Amino acid sequence: MAFDNYKSLCTRKGWKTGRTGRIEKGNVPANKGKKMPFNPNSARTQFKKGHLPHNTHYLGHERVSKDGYVEISIDETNPHTGYERRYVLKHKWAWEKENGPLPEDMCLKCLDGNRQNCVPENWEAIPRAMLPRLNGRYGRGFDQAEPEIKPVILAVTKLEHKAKQLAASAAGKAD
Repeated sequence: MAFDNYKSLCTRKGWKTGRTGRIEKGNVPANKGKKMPFNPNSARTQFKKGHLPHNTHYLGHERVSKDGYVEISIDETNPHTGYERRYVLKHKWAWEKENGPLPEDMCLKCLDGNRQNCVPENWEAIPRAMLPRLNGRYGRGFDQAEPEIKPVILAVTKLEHKAKQLAASAAGKAD
């Protein structure tokens, strides 16, 4: 019997080897207890205790995300890693400093189309339910629109959203 036939038989029957490909708990590394050979040339370039890497970014460091938003390093514990700093969206951070926390069902929309303009006056809190009407599949193309047309698109979308909310609440009361 060829190896391929044997492999097909094992697959059909669901026979497995018992290996998962993961290192099992309690596994002892092969080099445990062995001393690392010393070489002065390699020791010279090794990381020393208390030193920070050359690419360490400090509090207040800004970077641009792949989506084009500016992120800033703030003095807040990262909930995912436990590190003392974390990156947050700068426009949201600045807007919340000026206007208070953003409600759960709201998001910030850039008014001039420049995502790197983090001035709070450039951002407006809108309901998340309006986003598909602004740029979704059947939306009005707010982000690609000319700057003169953007306020009109936003006003019409807000009006539509409010009408939809009122219609839904009226239908709920009629039941």
